[in-house]
Amino acid sequence: MVDLKPILEDVSSGDLSVDTALERVEGFTRVDDFARFDTQREGRNGVPEVVLAEGKRPSEVASIAERALEKEGRVIVTRIGEETEAALEEVASSVDYTEWSERSCIMVLRTAEYEPPQVDGKVTVLTGGTSDIPVAEEAATTAREMGCDVETVFDVGVAGIHRMFAERHRFATADCVVVAAGREGALPTVVAGMADAPVIGLPVSIGYGAGGDGEAALLGMLQSCTVLSTVNIDAGFVAGAQAAQVARD
Repeated sequence: MVDLKPILEDVSSGDLSVDTALERVEGFTRVDDFARFDTQREGRNGVPEVVLAEGKRPSEVASIAERALEKEGRVIVTRIGEETEAALEEVASSVDYTEWSERSCIMVLRTAEYEPPQVDGKVTVLTGGTSDIPVAEEAATTAREMGCDVETVFDVGVAGIHRMFAERHRFATADCVVVAAGREGALPTVVAGMADAPVIGLPVSIGYGAGGDGEAALLGMLQSCTVLSTVNIDAGFVAGAQAAQVARD
């Protein structure tokens, strides 16, 4: 619920334009006629508004990113293709901080005035294999941008489970653990049986034949006999955001 009194007072004193006041009341800012960027989501639940590039024209993504930087001082863009990357490079040339992950196709842009959130929560992100890293990095970036301390541990799947045992100390002190795995998706069940913290299973669309494309991984995590939460296939952003919410509570 928006507190109208300070907004009206700022309009009355001339410190706030009518258009800006309307945006604060509505809770979003319009980008031409094709997008409405939620400017109050992070204030409501701590999860930033993130721009999914997939399915959008490069020019649309660039316009949304520019407006988000203007209003919030930061923008996170996921699932970026080559043409969209080129469009965002022009936007990035005018800001002070750029983080680009070619592997996970995610970009973070910040202005000099933006102050990143800082919380005490720690999130550890594990993968079953190297092929799971792109989705896992999306989760890690999201949790990091929500202010958490994030550690990643890659390629510790059940095909050589001694690798995970050797790294157990790296998730022993976490407040929440994200485990990304494709194929049969067994690793989250194992980790959930050993970790003190809540575990989020992140099925990845790696695997072929019957149960391929992440379907077996998803069903295996949903049928886990150990206690864990499970997000949708390749839903790295959702897993990272949920982990950060858990870790900082």
